[in-house]
Amino acid sequence: MIAALILFLAVSSISGVVRDTTGAVVADAAVIVRPASGPELRTVTGPDGRFAVETPEAGDVTVVVRAGGFAEKTQKASASGGALDITVEPATLLEVVTVTPTRSEQRLGDVPASVNVITNEAVQASPALIADDVLRQVPSFSLFRRTSSLVAQPTAQGVSLRGIGPSGQSRTLVLLDGIPFNDPFGGWVYWTRVPLASVDRVEITEDSSSSLYGNIAMGGVINIITSHPIRRTIELNPQYGDHNSPKFDFFGSDQWNTVSAAVEGSFLHTDGFPIVAPIERGPIDNNGNVEYKNFTAKLEFTPSDRVLGFARAGYFSENRNNAKVGELNDTRWTTLNGGIRARLQDDSDLQARVFVDAQRAHFNFLAVTNSATTRNVVRLATDQNVPTNGVGGMAQWSRALGRSHAFSAGFDWRWVDGESQEAAYVAALPTAITGVTQAATLSVQRFSGGTQQSLGAFVQDIFTPIDRLVLTLSARVDRWNNYNGHNLETTLATGLPTANNRASIPDGNDTVVSPHVGALYHASDRVSVWGAANSGFRAPTLTELYRQFSVGAVTTRPNELLAPERLIGGEVGVNIAPAKNVSVRVTWFENRITNPVLNVTLSSTLAQKQNVPETQVRGVQTDVDYRVGSSWRFSAGYVYDDATVTDGGTATAALLGKQLQQVSKNRGTLQAAYSNPKYATVTLGMQFVGLTYNDDLNVNFIPVATLADAGYAANYPAGLPGYTVVDLSASRQLGRNIQAFFGVQNLLDTVYFVQTNPSTIGTPRLVNAGVRVRFSGR
Repeated sequence: MIAALILFLAVSSISGVVRDTTGAVVADAAVIVRPASGPELRTVTGPDGRFAVETPEAGDVTVVVRAGGFAEKTQKASASGGALDITVEPATLLEVVTVTPTRSEQRLGDVPASVNVITNEAVQASPALIADDVLRQVPSFSLFRRTSSLVAQPTAQGVSLRGIGPSGQSRTLVLLDGIPFNDPFGGWVYWTRVPLASVDRVEITEDSSSSLYGNIAMGGVINIITSHPIRRTIELNPQYGDHNSPKFDFFGSDQWNTVSAAVEGSFLHTDGFPIVAPIERGPIDNNGNVEYKNFTAKLEFTPSDRVLGFARAGYFSENRNNAKVGELNDTRWTTLNGGIRARLQDDSDLQARVFVDAQRAHFNFLAVTNSATTRNVVRLATDQNVPTNGVGGMAQWSRALGRSHAFSAGFDWRWVDGESQEAAYVAALPTAITGVTQAATLSVQRFSGGTQQSLGAFVQDIFTPIDRLVLTLSARVDRWNNYNGHNLETTLATGLPTANNRASIPDGNDTVVSPHVGALYHASDRVSVWGAANSGFRAPTLTELYRQFSVGAVTTRPNELLAPERLIGGEVGVNIAPAKNVSVRVTWFENRITNPVLNVTLSSTLAQKQNVPETQVRGVQTDVDYRVGSSWRFSAGYVYDDATVTDGGTATAALLGKQLQQVSKNRGTLQAAYSNPKYATVTLGMQFVGLTYNDDLNVNFIPVATLADAGYAANYPAGLPGYTVVDLSASRQLGRNIQAFFGVQNLLDTVYFVQTNPSTIGTPRLVNAGVRVRFSGR
């Protein structure tokens, strides 16, 4: 009894609050308390930014705060010294704290991986209306088609980092607060769903992350992290741009004791712009445009200082015209998700999340009767409805083991069921043309789809044997199954099944192990070297297995026999901080992908998804960040990316040595920003993209007359010419609660090409302006 009383009296406490430089509290920051002896103690700040940690002894301790998007903060404290008020500050590239590459809070300069972070300030300073245009300031980022999602059909919005497997089906896992964000049926991304008004930061892990995240993360992870609800806050962001493009974003939140809530929405309409090059444009070509509505409600609850839970519901609708008379697609998507993060009695950390997706997508594809000449007659070719449902969840447990080990383990599970319900049409006989539209007759009905289920488990240890050396060791095992596959195809004229009709397609399954090892050594306070060996995999999506589609004059067929892609690779880098406000990173990377799925050309009008024996993606990436005083910041990035087919096999031997389609060997960005609250914030950005091939055989080209009409002097025998675009934005505070802003995308109105047959062009100059109104009663 006396011993217990003595132990009780000996227990001390470290408590305090974490804020940023504006005085706003920082929630969900990791707080590590290091006593003079004994193990580290860990906790996480609550929605009010506060924390408390019991220590087994009085005396001096070291408190380390790691808040995502900020520099790591270390502060000495005494267990009897009262509550702490800790301020975290903005960081240069290597100082910033991230949570994505190791699924835990780590300073980027201590992570043996190539990671980029786009801060809330960078998002606000961008003139872009849509998230994918914001992300283009990172040179490793690209979509399958090099144009904005303002006019790009969703299935062309698959994301690729460093050119690993470019296609409509992403090789990069996109997360929103740790919840999968990719389309569950096809893997592409609806970038219009990203709630830009509440984005706190975006963390981009640029090499394979399958050892922690499994399927789809073969080419990296993009984690979009949103802000927590804060007390009595309303933000309104109306703006208006070229091509009759009004946009309105709003965010509102409040807190009541242990409960906080937020609602947000984003609404955009644009009349759009033509995407077919003027010299090739015909009467059937009109503006590509989009109208979307995105609404989300979020609830957070903290029943104690050890528990933080959340629930979120969202609804998204989008309607597009794909720049041809009558070619439309529309999507409706409902999401529900929730999770919890708890600090257990042994000071370990437990996280869990669940999510549900219900999506209904509709696409139609038109056939241009005379696509090579006047483009004045079009007819309906295919009409598709794609209902998809998905359910999933994950759990992760983490604990510090002594001072040298940070151990974590977890699992995740996902189930997706989808079907492409397709009606195929042929030209009506006798031919009947009204205006530019040719009558069409329903010919074949096709219901093709199936179910996919995946289960994975991982373990990880972040081992620090000495202060200068960090080792990351992780491994993951995944099991995936495809079942209930079918292709029900009926000829309408006879009511009988076609030769392609298959009531049941054989199931497919596989088990994959993905190990990883990484090491980072601090040679000095200013120089560190690091390297990592990775492996990864990606199972084919339901759309690759079962859904066909058309782009221009080419129809691409699915392939039920596709095998999973496998990756083995690595990266080696050096981080240099020659001065306090300067950071430089150089990274060499090489990846070999076995059985990559490519769009393989079968004829001038037909392609198919096929496994190719092997591709290789290797290159060099550089990133530089330089702060001058408190007002100026300069950053630059460049990627040399050699992505080629190294084994074409027998069936696809013609692909040997070809560059992967839609991957440029040279990409770069440059940005200069000036920010002074007394005057204004001005940002000038530049992006350049080198020659890119449109097709797998590297033979498609832009006609000479079209190049000349767009102002290109040179003749390009194949491929899409390189280009450079410049963006500009400026903003100024008008009093305490109002900020006015102005932005221009593609300031010089550069014409650049996106696709061949017909030749399509990217985003022209877009000017927009608006205000941000914020009221806060903290």
